[in-house]
Amino acid sequence: MKKKYKTKFPVARIKKIMQLDEDVGKVAQATPILISKALELFMQSLIDQACNEARSRSAKRLTVAHLKKTIDTTEQFDFLKDIVADVPDPADTPMLDDKDDKPTRPRKPKLSKGKEEDN
Repeated sequence: MKKKYKTKFPVARIKKIMQLDEDVGKVAQATPILISKALELFMQSLIDQACNEARSRSAKRLTVAHLKKTIDTTEQFDFLKDIVADVPDPADTPMLDDKDDKPTRPRKPKLSKGKEEDN
């Protein structure tokens, strides 16, 4: 009888990715399962800390800005800084106001249906 592990990430896909590396030979059956669990715990930690960042700003939604701030301020996630380096800082881009989810910069007015735009 085959054991069924409850993993949140696909074990077969993890094994396939691992075997793309020429230096990796055979992969023990437990290895992709452990990698899946480690990935799950890592993601949980990142999301929990990003949620704390969002809550500290009274935000209703978790945004990429919250993730970037978490990565930039948490030593544990230093290895991700290169990945988020190109993400604009919240001060540089229009963001949703954390309290009421309304844009901080006015949007273009929409044209009413009966009128055409002059070019």
